Amino acid sequence: MDKAKLLDISKFLISILLCQFAGIIGSIFTMPAIPTWYSSLKKPSFAPPNSWFGPVWITLFALMAIAAFIVWHKGLSEPGVKTALIIFVIQLILNVLWSVAFFGLRSPIGGLMVIVSLWIAILATVIIFSGMSKIAGLLLVPYIVWVSFATVLNFLLWRLNI
Repeated sequence: MDKAKLLDISKFLISILLCQFAGIIGSIFTMPAIPTWYSSLKKPSFAPPNSWFGPVWITLFALMAIAAFIVWHKGLSEPGVKTALIIFVIQLILNVLWSVAFFGLRSPIGGLMVIVSLWIAILATVIIFSGMSKIAGLLLVPYIVWVSFATVLNFLLWRLNI
């Protein structure tokens, strides 16, 4: 295998591992709170069952990883790639911080503040990734749709439980 192919495989694996690792960190704060604190909250009628969250997030993190790989594959020396990846990492950190705030700290209002910042960071990522690759931008659309839904849900969980 030539060096370029090996580098591509390495970038792809790092992208997947980084995104799934973020999901694992978030789940450390999420999983213990679901059967206890989260199950005790008043929820809106459209709140999805708990069983949806794991598969949805695994899929979204995989799509994020592929999008990040597509951008990274262009090369760090290409204009905008470093900036795009920095914004991507910021939104990934905010994603984890939402789990910490909402589930770890059991704070719907704290989660709401983080998820609004997360949504803005995802939008910025979608825009910058789309400018580099339409496919990379489109891969993030399910993510921003889900986080938009989660923002509404987070807001209503806060309002119903204050």
